[in-house]
Amino acid sequence: MKAKEKTKDTWELKDRRYYLSHNKSPLTMTLASKHSELHPMMYFDEKLGYERELRYATNQLSTFVDEQKGPVTLAHIVFIQGVLMVPKNKQNLQKLLSLYHPQRGLTYKEQDEVANAVNQLDDIQLEIEALNLANTLELEHAEAILRTELGSAVSTMSSKELKRDLMLLAKSNPALFISLAQDENVELRSFGIRAAEAGIIALSSDQKTFKWVINGRKLMEVPFDEHPYSALASWFKTDEGMLVYKSIEKKFS
Repeated sequence: MKAKEKTKDTWELKDRRYYLSHNKSPLTMTLASKHSELHPMMYFDEKLGYERELRYATNQLSTFVDEQKGPVTLAHIVFIQGVLMVPKNKQNLQKLLSLYHPQRGLTYKEQDEVANAVNQLDDIQLEIEALNLANTLELEHAEAILRTELGSAVSTMSSKELKRDLMLLAKSNPALFISLAQDENVELRSFGIRAAEAGIIALSSDQKTFKWVINGRKLMEVPFDEHPYSALASWFKTDEGMLVYKSIEKKFS
């Protein structure tokens, strides 16, 4: 395996933190620390042109077996609750984990402070964008967004409560909020939910059909694997759906 993220030219002396991939956090997990048939630990050295055997020995400066001299003191590499902290004085273990170990990037990863900072900055900027957008939305649009998340509870909320909950949604889940705010069908979806809450239309128990409550006549079939109210919102844009929309609108008046 080639060293991709770091090289000797960019190596920095510092404490390092490693964590198991896929958010795994068992009480303990032991990583292979020497070469074996079951757990191969070989590194292809491009400068030398051949594979070199790896081994973690606490009393050796190098992790390469061909550079280790005299008796070796082997040690386990153990992650505790998914994390392994390696201080800067253990350079042989750090380089084994950061540069050479074949399970690097697969079983575990090194914490990248720069990448974490970039991700955090992106999250903050997205939150700011969502909050700014929430602050400019008209009350009717805000109500439509919240109705898709809170349902009939929106009907009894004051304008300040609507604005507050809109801001809270934007702050807690900015990506979802921006998606809803930019969804051209969100108001139509809210309209459909209001119509159902008012007892004008009804969704069947299997969530496959909308019908008029007053006579039970079918309005539309919900396409397979679509959200019922998203499908209804799209249907309102059709010629037939527009007539139904106008009819419902009159009943709200």
